[in-house]
Parts: sequence; structure tokens; C-alpha cells
Amino acid sequence: MSSILFFVVGAALLIYSAEKLISYLVGAASGLRVSVFLLAIIFTGIEFDDVAFGVALNMEDLSGVALGTVFGTAISMIGVVLALAAIIAPTRVAVPGRYLALFAVAPLVLIPFLVFGPLTPLYGVLLLLLFALFLGYVAMRELRRGTPPLAVPVPFDRARALPGWAAIGLAVVALVGLVAGAAMTSIGTEGLLEEFRIQGALFGATIATLVLTLEDVLLTVEPTRRGAADIGIANVIGSVVFGVTGKLGIILLAGGSVVVDDEVLSWHLPVLVGMTALAACFLATGRLRRWHGYVLLAAYVAYWVVSFAVFGEAPVEAD
Repeated sequence: MSSILFFVVGAALLIYSAEKLISYLVGAASGLRVSVFLLAIIFTGIEFDDVAFGVALNMEDLSGVALGTVFGTAISMIGVVLALAAIIAPTRVAVPGRYLALFAVAPLVLIPFLVFGPLTPLYGVLLLLLFALFLGYVAMRELRRGTPPLAVPVPFDRARALPGWAAIGLAVVALVGLVAGAAMTSIGTEGLLEEFRIQGALFGATIATLVLTLEDVLLTVEPTRRGAADIGIANVIGSVVFGVTGKLGIILLAGGSVVVDDEVLSWHLPVLVGMTALAACFLATGRLRRWHGYVLLAAYVAYWVVSFAVFGEAPVEAD
């Protein structure tokens, strides 16, 4: 019973915190006259809970799983999160071409690091530097553009009335709630698996996968549905770029070297490169269409099927 309670309360806190975070980011962007895209990259693209999970795995000598979380999360951001946003709330998007180019090539920066493995803390420093350069470049361009006050959709009017820095402070509180909700939901999920003796692989491939991506789905689908697509798209772009640079860098610095398995280079990396390039092409059209979502979701399902059939295991997810 306690596991059910943890699961329900955690999911409720996730949903509530995600909605509040979206509203406060829009309010902060309007009040401070800065880009909501930049704020979303910082607040939603940098996934603190995922980092903590990956670091814990590497420190427990589960370095292969830790590396798997980097690829599993990045691929699911495109094949599940962006796909659902397109299917549920197709919309116009306006992402600068240079951002999309950086998004598309981000997984390619891993090639020299993976080829000349094992991954070491020195590589971690270089990867963190690459993410800092990406974040600095986006910040410089967004601040230089002198973004005017955001045309805030009706659902965000109340948040817009807040002073800009107050909205930033409340966004931090909402972010803490989001991380806490994700942690509670994960604990509840593990408890449900034990209490009801659900077969692990089946549970992991269905319910657990949905739970582990719930946070990012909320932060992408909900703002897109409510007329603030910049937040959702920034969450996807920021999460993927951060995952393959900053997140992996922190994991390496905290836990030491990681040995790269052959299937990472032969399978997981090519899938990530292909799906990222495909998503960038779809976003470059200026409109996220429903069929885009179906194509990305089908590609993700195919990735799972091949992973099971060829490698005998599910792609790793993280939270």
C-alpha cells in the first residue's frame, strides 16, 4: 500500500510542479525581458536527477549501465517525448537553424571519446567544457537578440504578473518539487514491482518506461499544448545536448573511467545520431506535425525491438 501511495503522490507532485515550472518560466521571461528558450534550456535541459542517478551507478562500479543511461535517455527524449508532443499537440516552431545544427551534431562529439576509450575523468572535463560552450553560445545569442516581452497565452497571465526575479525563485522551488516527485515516483515503482511480483522485463518495458519519461513528457507536451512551444523544444534540445556532454562529463568526474562496450559504437550511438538528425530535420520545417511524431515513435519502437532481438536486453532508461 505504501508503494501505491508513493507512486500516486509522486506522480501528482510531478504534474503539479511541471505545470508551475512552465508558468513561472513564462512569467520570468516576460518580466526580465529574456528568452524563454534560454530559461528553459537552463531549468529543464540540465537534468539534475538524471545526473545523480548516473553518478550513483558509476560509483557503484556499474559504469556500463551509467553510460547506457546517457544513450537511453537521449534517445527516449526524441523517440518518446518529442514524438508525443508532435502527436498530441502539433504546432508551429521557430528554432534558429544554428541551434538545430548544434543539436544534430551533438552526438557526433562522442565519437573520438568513445573510439579512444576507456572514458576517463580528463574526457569528463572536456565534455563539460563543450556543454559550457554550448550554453554560453545560446545565452550570448538570446541576450543579444534583445527578446521583447513574450506574447503570453491566456493560461499564463497570472504568472506574467509576478516580478521577474520572483518568478525565477518560484521556478527553482518548482524544479525542486519536480525532482522530488520524480524520486518518489521511482521509489513507488520499485515497490510495486516487489509487492506485486510483476515480471521485471515486462514491467520495465511498459509501466516503468512510461514513469521514467513522465517528467520530460510533461515538460514538453504540456507547454506545447498550452501555446509555449519554446519551452518544450528547449527541453528536448537542452536535454540531448546536456546528456551527451555535461551529464556524461559529470559522471566521469565523479566515478572514474568507463569502459566502452562494442555495441555502444555499433548500435546505440548510430541510432542516437540518426534519430537526432531526423528530429532536427523535422523541426527545421517550422512546424511539428503529427506524422513527425508517428515516425519518431516508430523508430523508437524499432530500436527497442532490435535491442531485445539482437542484444537480448532492453535499452537502459534513467531517472
